[in-house]
Amino acid sequence: MEVLKQAIEAVPAGRWCVAVSGGADSVALFRLLRERPDSQLHVAHLNHQTRGVESDGDAAFVKMLADQNGVSSTIALLSEILPTVNGRFANDSARYRAARYELFRKVVTKHKLHGVVLAHHRDDQAETVLHRLSRSAPPDGLVGMAPRTVVRSLAILRPLLEVSTESLRAYLKSIGQDWREDASNASDAYARNRLRRWLVERPQASAALTTLARICRELHEWSNSNAAALSETFPAQQMAAMPRIFARQSAKRWLIERGGKPGELSEEVVDRLIQMANDAATASRSNFPGGLQVRRRRGVISVKPRDSRD
Repeated sequence: MEVLKQAIEAVPAGRWCVAVSGGADSVALFRLLRERPDSQLHVAHLNHQTRGVESDGDAAFVKMLADQNGVSSTIALLSEILPTVNGRFANDSARYRAARYELFRKVVTKHKLHGVVLAHHRDDQAETVLHRLSRSAPPDGLVGMAPRTVVRSLAILRPLLEVSTESLRAYLKSIGQDWREDASNASDAYARNRLRRWLVERPQASAALTTLARICRELHEWSNSNAAALSETFPAQQMAAMPRIFARQSAKRWLIERGGKPGELSEEVVDRLIQMANDAATASRSNFPGGLQVRRRRGVISVKPRDSRD
């Protein structure tokens, strides 16, 4: 219980949106925050409409939970939110995630809240890191989910990243609070479910992977704060002389400042810019996300819109 208390105390006092799916983790988060006398809550739930009556049952459960605790709520349908979401998505999971964030953003704006609190816990963090490890992600890709971040002006808190799902379920049982189980979580059709089962069989792995995420995040923050800022145009040798860990941070920051979108600047994309600086035999022009064309001329790196003419 002490770890739960410390986790919830990390949430600043104020007015917060709480994302409640109906599962044990989000219900526990809601009940823990509800005990805070210095916080006002508003529950948000997105009915993904993917499991028929079960999805409707989750929505009804969340509405009842909020009502029973005297907390206002917003229950929305995926079909209502998706038309307002812009962008291209690689899969349904990414599309649903974008819809949830759009709902949270609307709720936070409408009710003048500080941001949204999400129930991602230690086991979610371990799954995320393990999944990225399986795809050979570099240290920057192993930072996992941040306890605090901002996405398109939406403040997001994840206070439970050091808390296990067993602790959350034990808390709910201790107060006699039920929750909903999502049957799709048992399906082997989803990679995360297979990873989750692997972790359940190796309980020490979750803590180790969470520690790895924390260390990688600290390394990322250190390298980002110490990486040199690059000017609008810069000598290729300036980047070539940097250690790779700093070069990646400087290159990514430079592309973002020129209009590149962070979500599109993968390790491969950033390394392509570094390669242009390191190897004069590479192509002197290369297209980058955000409509950018990076050029190397006489040892100097510059960037112009792709449709720009010399």
